[in-house]
Amino acid sequence: MRFPASDDNGETLFGWMEYLFPINRSLTGNGNRETLKFLQTLLPKLEIHEVKSGTKVGDWVVPGEWNPKQAYIEDSDGNRIADFASLNLHLMGYSTPVDRWVSKSELEEHIYSIPHEPTAVPYVTSYYRRDWGFCLSENSRKEIGDGPFKVFIDASIESGSMSYADIVIKGNSSEEVLFSTYFCHPSMANNELSGPAIAVALARWVEQIPNRHYTYRFVFVPETIGAITYIAKHGAHLNRKVRAAWQLTCLGDDQSLSFLPSKSGNTLSDRVSRVVLKMQKQQFAEYSFLERGSDERQYCWPSIELPMCSIMRSKYQTYAEYHTSLDDMNFVTPMGLSTSFSILRDCIKLLELNDVFESTTIGEPNLGSRGLYELTNKWQKQPGVPNLLNLLMYSDGKSDLVRIMQLTNIGVDEIIDLVDISIKHGLLAKRKPKMRRFIQGKQPKGQ
Repeated sequence: MRFPASDDNGETLFGWMEYLFPINRSLTGNGNRETLKFLQTLLPKLEIHEVKSGTKVGDWVVPGEWNPKQAYIEDSDGNRIADFASLNLHLMGYSTPVDRWVSKSELEEHIYSIPHEPTAVPYVTSYYRRDWGFCLSENSRKEIGDGPFKVFIDASIESGSMSYADIVIKGNSSEEVLFSTYFCHPSMANNELSGPAIAVALARWVEQIPNRHYTYRFVFVPETIGAITYIAKHGAHLNRKVRAAWQLTCLGDDQSLSFLPSKSGNTLSDRVSRVVLKMQKQQFAEYSFLERGSDERQYCWPSIELPMCSIMRSKYQTYAEYHTSLDDMNFVTPMGLSTSFSILRDCIKLLELNDVFESTTIGEPNLGSRGLYELTNKWQKQPGVPNLLNLLMYSDGKSDLVRIMQLTNIGVDEIIDLVDISIKHGLLAKRKPKMRRFIQGKQPKGQ
């Protein structure tokens, strides 16, 4: 099987993220629609959906739509201490409208900072409790004068809708591979934008795969309530059809590689992820599902039990920049994005190729007669021959290619080539419904 090259690279993905970075996003709002409409220009078949405020989904209710326009804190001399226009993280998510003067003691009750990260502006929200607040770096907080202070927030929380999007790319089979990502945070790069960028690049590449086996579903939702909303609508279908699934998040930095398995830890997604990560030149950290924190919490819930895992760079909640203003475009790199894309693309390649094969010969095949072995150099190890023989040795009608890769350390692209060569020369066949058996040394029919 041959796979297409990709026109998208790390620099391209980085450019998409740079465009989206300034846009304010939350659970709802015009910034979310603007984000999805941009993604739709890259992926024209992406469908955007709206769910009305007040809609009950599972144990939750879609909140009112929040649209901030302007917000700031000024001292009595007109100096701006915090300004939504310069950094949208300054405004606590879902802040209610305010227009009044306050004392320093009252202002302090509505200011958030991180003492151990003195230069970082934290990300804080109050989705389901009406309140207002501002976020400052600890250093800026210490410089606040005695007051009084003008607090102004021009924002609306009204009946509207929550936006999400999906695209289903049909394959020869109705069996599905699911990729889900979120877009509900303001200006944070690794945690917020690397997932959607990778998802779009993967979807664009999948569309080019000729004669693909699986159907691929890419989902873009606000975290938690968006995933629950999607499950409420599509859960029964997903439960029947999804064979592998990945949550896409924290894929843009180049500091590390991380893996969070599914709840069971041994799904097809888990097995494919581990074998592809094992082939990388750098080590990866495997976490416990007990350390989960993204939408695998929803997709792996007992009511749906999808085989969802996560391949990441630095895992959320483990890096100092997480959920702060320091998770900016300087924290992510084109190389980090490119590597993440390549790893997940290899997962898709392996899924598409993965099957159970049987060697067709009695004993080791005569590779020389097929032009696969140079007969005049018998005393030398010839490139590719050991791995070809290992593939054939473990193709016993019981082990799939993922298992064979675990045993032999053959890489994804190499095993694709070896399978093609083996099938071309009649050395390998897909497992038949009933396995052939050698009985009392008799040769099976057809040999």
